[in-house]
Amino acid sequence: MATGTRAVWKVLSRCQQHLLSVAAPANSGISQNAWRNVPVRTVAAVKTRAKKVSKEEAEKEIKKEKVINETKRHKPYGKTAREPVDDVYVMKHYTKTTYNATDAIELLKKFQKLDFTSHSQPVYVNLKLDMKLEKKRKVDAFVATLQLPFPFKTDLNKILVFTEDPNQMKEALENGASMAGGAELIQQIIDDEISADFYLAVPAVVPKIMALKSKLRKKFPKSNRGTVGDNIISMLDMYKTGFQYKVENQCYINTQIATLDMPTEHIFTNLQTILIDVCSRKPAEMGPFIERAIIGSQTSEALWFKSEDVLPKDEEKKEEEQ
Repeated sequence: MATGTRAVWKVLSRCQQHLLSVAAPANSGISQNAWRNVPVRTVAAVKTRAKKVSKEEAEKEIKKEKVINETKRHKPYGKTAREPVDDVYVMKHYTKTTYNATDAIELLKKFQKLDFTSHSQPVYVNLKLDMKLEKKRKVDAFVATLQLPFPFKTDLNKILVFTEDPNQMKEALENGASMAGGAELIQQIIDDEISADFYLAVPAVVPKIMALKSKLRKKFPKSNRGTVGDNIISMLDMYKTGFQYKVENQCYINTQIATLDMPTEHIFTNLQTILIDVCSRKPAEMGPFIERAIIGSQTSEALWFKSEDVLPKDEEKKEEEQ
């Protein structure tokens, strides 16, 4: 038995030496017959799994990013300086200049003279609003109509009054309405045979004209917009020369406020009237409503201005008290 076991071990050792001699390079300085311990791994390696990062942890990491404080810097981060020294400069290397509203209007008038453009071109204002409220609520997009202190339109608005009372029809036409009637006007409006800038209605006729809701959309008479009521004369006085603006793309207002040939004081007063009405749409305790304000004419560049300087000081005091 012992003799057989020794023979088996001799055979196995010779086989191992033979395999090592075949695999070894021919020019190696190590003896071909030398015993070699070949390491053999008998246990499988443990697989390492990448840690899954949740969305909340990723957001926390983003929030932990270093916030650069520019108040103590001699120049803004990534900019050449705060204000340019020369008249001609590359705008992207400097912070955006923000003007007072009066100075911005005077610059628009100066640009018009330098460019030899129309002196009666329209003046526009573009506002970006902060529509956020508490608990993930938002201010709904709105359409507003008001009376400007210095109207820039020469023509009266075209108004259609919905009523079935002959006396009210006569009263509406005598006080500036372009058209007056009841349900018989529905098909003509759908077919685009008649149209108007504003549509007014008495409460009794509103259920009968619901077929126009998809056609007129935001122009459809509603009580919360002041276009539904029994006092037709007061509604006509409001909308004959009324100025309308609306919120578009969720948070932007882009509307004309004057013409450039109007006095600076008149343009400023119109601008102030619109901003006061806009800010009344959001509670003052929720913070500033206007995030960014830009004014410009039809042919000039846009100028950023400080909207907080346009609001009356009384309004600012009320906001601070609240």
